[in-house]
Amino acid sequence: MSNTKKILVVDDEQDVRILFEQRFRKEIRSGLVNFVFAYSGEEALRYLNQHEHEAVLILSDINMPGMSGLELLKKIKQEHKEPPPVVMMITAYGDNENYQTAVNLGADDFLTKPLDFTILKEKLNLLN
Repeated sequence: MSNTKKILVVDDEQDVRILFEQRFRKEIRSGLVNFVFAYSGEEALRYLNQHEHEAVLILSDINMPGMSGLELLKKIKQEHKEPPPVVMMITAYGDNENYQTAVNLGADDFLTKPLDFTILKEKLNLLN
């Protein structure tokens, strides 16, 4: 089980959990991935502070009330140095400004909503 990828999904939409659990049913059951869900940037930071080296990948929505995904990204990249988790940003728009900001803040990848789970699974396989 030590090669289980622990993924923190940050999105203010509660139904994202059901979606991920359906789309990754096989991978979860076989122990390839383990998802943890946070419904705000603040909640994600609390989780990261309590479980420091667990999340290898963080998937974060950009547009959230309170702390935005971009603010969360900035904090993660500044405060969580070793080992830095991979952060993929998710946005509803193919909006270039958010994309540039996320890249400048150190986002490792970018996905748009609605999520293409085939592409996401391919990207996850690239993470060792």
